[in-house]
Amino acid sequence: MEQSMIYKALDVANWFIDQFDKESGDVVTHLKLQKLLYYSECWSQLLLDRELFFENIEAWAHGPVVREVFNEFKSAGWEPLNISGKLVDFDEEVVDVLEQVLEAYGNVSAKTLEQMTHIDQPWKEARGSLSPEARCSNIISKEKMRKYFMKKYGDQLNG
Repeated sequence: MEQSMIYKALDVANWFIDQFDKESGDVVTHLKLQKLLYYSECWSQLLLDRELFFENIEAWAHGPVVREVFNEFKSAGWEPLNISGKLVDFDEEVVDVLEQVLEAYGNVSAKTLEQMTHIDQPWKEARGSLSPEARCSNIISKEKMRKYFMKKYGDQLNG
């Protein structure tokens, strides 16, 4: 049986950045990218029953954040992001998940995505009783993400 690959979050981030057509004014900011990474991990857990990338996702004040990707792009501030490094060829089932995430969330504003993640139980649990704007680096459990999304969407998957 072929071993499924787990990727780097930066590779997934670069894939998403590459999907936006900068010439037409369609760009992705850091805030939006982080939410796309969160949802891609959630959907990989749900649809493929496995991790998409190695890195942890932290429950920051503005929603889920992969620190390694944040550090890579933090100099961009609120500006549109450009690819960092070369693009990776993902296996077909991963591309399918990423395309579904892009279709579902790609046209949603960064702030709306932030609000959506704040409703998700895994982010809320990781933050605990912290105030909404409090700094936090608590890790959002990928297992809790899987269970939450399975509970939320499992019936739709199983017909």
